[in-house]
Amino acid sequence: MSHDANTARHRAFDWLLHSPLALPLVGLIVVSVLMAFASDNFFTLNNILNVLRQVSVVGILAVGMTFVILTGGIDLSVGAVMALAGTVAAGIMVNMGLPGGVGIAAALLVGLGLGLFNGVLVAWGKMPAIIVTLATMGIARGLGLIYSGGYPISGLPGWVSWFGVGRVGIMPVPVIIMIVVYALAWLLLQRTPFGRHVYAIGGNETAARLSGVRTRLVKLAVYAISGLTASLAAIVLTGRLMSGQPNAGVGFELDAIAAVVLGGTAIAGGRGLILGTLIGAVLLGILNNGLNLVGINPYMQDVIKGLIILLAIYIGREWR
Repeated sequence: MSHDANTARHRAFDWLLHSPLALPLVGLIVVSVLMAFASDNFFTLNNILNVLRQVSVVGILAVGMTFVILTGGIDLSVGAVMALAGTVAAGIMVNMGLPGGVGIAAALLVGLGLGLFNGVLVAWGKMPAIIVTLATMGIARGLGLIYSGGYPISGLPGWVSWFGVGRVGIMPVPVIIMIVVYALAWLLLQRTPFGRHVYAIGGNETAARLSGVRTRLVKLAVYAISGLTASLAAIVLTGRLMSGQPNAGVGFELDAIAAVVLGGTAIAGGRGLILGTLIGAVLLGILNNGLNLVGINPYMQDVIKGLIILLAIYIGREWR
């Protein structure tokens, strides 16, 4: 019996050692311990919930980005799509006086529509994802500024703030939304044929197509998911800011990519876990929070984060 238990423990340890989660977990533990030494307030419940609330927007964006990167693609438009979706939702509620549900539905449709637009151009137009999504980023940002006249749209109904700063018990609503999104993404990637097809395309698209995977439809779906998660992030951010901000989300696509890469997903696709992305997003949040707590210059924080991301990619490559 003890031999079987030892064998099981050995297998579990071996799996973890060779899992994409190994390095992100080590990174999370090391950074958390360092920040705990640097600040007495770091491991308080309030601070932990604050970190999770702060990472919720980028964390949600990173879910869609994970799907896209797993297929070997990239989506640079998520920050601008998020800004446009939030601005449209605010405009519908404030300027048009329509019910809040219509505004939220419109935000989701904006994200889904632009995601499908990216997917069609990448899958059927055979255009490079980086170029397509860079163009969509410009289009979405421009449309948001045109729609709002370049100014934030404020005066939203009070209940909208629930999505950004509300709580259920002690748990912030944005954190609950983020956890639900990650749970659904885990089910899709780990428990459905669609998930297996996503990994197959990232591993070898030609082999996947020859084995019967409908590669174009899968690619269309992953960009649609990325657009949809950008819309969900927009609802959370709009609730937090209580306004539609056409200039919101600048650089958020880079934070989302950083979360995915720090989480152990291969930038070339085919390898990675959605749980790793969550760890990567939390790791970024802990870095931001910890560097603020110890009073590091904000400009220096960007330098430190950049160096850590480069180091993570290098170590990850050597590990594999």
